Amino acid sequence: MKGAVITVGDEILIGQIVNTNAAWIGAQLTALGLAVSDMITVGDDAAAITEALTHCLSRAQVLIVTGGLGPTHDDITRNVVAELFEADLQTDESILARVRSRWENRGLDMPNSNHTQALVPEGFEAIPNEAGTAPALISQNGERLLVLLPGVPFEMKKFMIETVLPRVEGLPGMPERAQKTLHTVGIGESDLHDKLEGVSALLDAQRSLAYLPNISGLRLRLTTVGDDSEERLVELEEWIRSRAKEWIYGEGDTSLEEEVGKLLKTKGLTLSTAESCTGGLVAHKMTNIAGSSHYMVGGVVAYSNSIKMGMLSVEEQAISEHGAVSRQVACQMAEGVRKRMNTDIGLSTTGIMGPGGGTVDKPVGTIWIGISTSTSTSAVRLQLRQHRLRNKERAATGALNVLRKVLSKKKNRPKQAFLH
Repeated sequence: MKGAVITVGDEILIGQIVNTNAAWIGAQLTALGLAVSDMITVGDDAAAITEALTHCLSRAQVLIVTGGLGPTHDDITRNVVAELFEADLQTDESILARVRSRWENRGLDMPNSNHTQALVPEGFEAIPNEAGTAPALISQNGERLLVLLPGVPFEMKKFMIETVLPRVEGLPGMPERAQKTLHTVGIGESDLHDKLEGVSALLDAQRSLAYLPNISGLRLRLTTVGDDSEERLVELEEWIRSRAKEWIYGEGDTSLEEEVGKLLKTKGLTLSTAESCTGGLVAHKMTNIAGSSHYMVGGVVAYSNSIKMGMLSVEEQAISEHGAVSRQVACQMAEGVRKRMNTDIGLSTTGIMGPGGGTVDKPVGTIWIGISTSTSTSAVRLQLRQHRLRNKERAATGALNVLRKVLSKKKNRPKQAFLH
């Protein structure tokens, strides 16, 4: 089966907002085993929307449309769909009551323009919006499904997760399918491909492997369809893990910082960070995880040498002899923050992010990551490229990966010791 995505809005075409909806929906449909045939963005223009709808409906069984369901004059998606299907627009009184109540709960009268959000094309089902005012509009005919969703990302995602994706899974003709995503870090696409040399012998029309790179790492999407899909997925996963275990840190919707947090919590260890080139991004990532207060104690953004020396006890001699971007300084930063905050582990970053500041010995993209425990202190060098913000993200990811590797080798702390 095929799926397609249409996003509607002038603000997307002119680059005023980034079209994250299309990428996210495409990933969800792909995860269910649909082949995404088209992904089209159009402005708030009736002819353009009609053309996109006609094209996609001729090619895909499942069509998701986002945007153009608001109350203003340029929100015309429902009207265009009604005209295309020659369906009358009818007021859904229950939807109208819900929209009105949202305004009344804020002590306001509902504007007349919001009446349009209760208009539903004949033959469509209106699903109330728990997070906004525009309902989802759904038409299903056998294995064909047309869905109109609001363009606000968190409203769209709520509808997709709670209503749309379950309906797609239940469509007649959906094949038996199994899928898993493995997350890797610290290895590039080409190198990982070489590590998995020979995997092609396990792949065919019903068993596939996709490499999905992003700025923080590489995801491997394993998919099997047909009879015995679960068993064949397990076989493929075991083969991959046997050759790439060192770089695989998780699966599904997890993140590197989440997996590192689990290791810290399981082992009963605490963490502090000392960041120069990453500017607090490592600490930001760690504290994005709910419950991180169990293991994340604090951090220092030591951007200047005076802060490195004053707060982290970095020796002036180490900076003058080796430079702020060096193994010696990274180690002293990690050890300094560990001792200052009385944590089990100290993690540090120092580097040259660019675009200027590089030398022959230390070109732009030179990063040192330090890690200190009660028994050892060491540092790892990364050599990244010229793009400052990418370097910042990759350096933070690299630091978390260094921490992951150290934690993977450490034994769990005895419970009675952790209680003290």
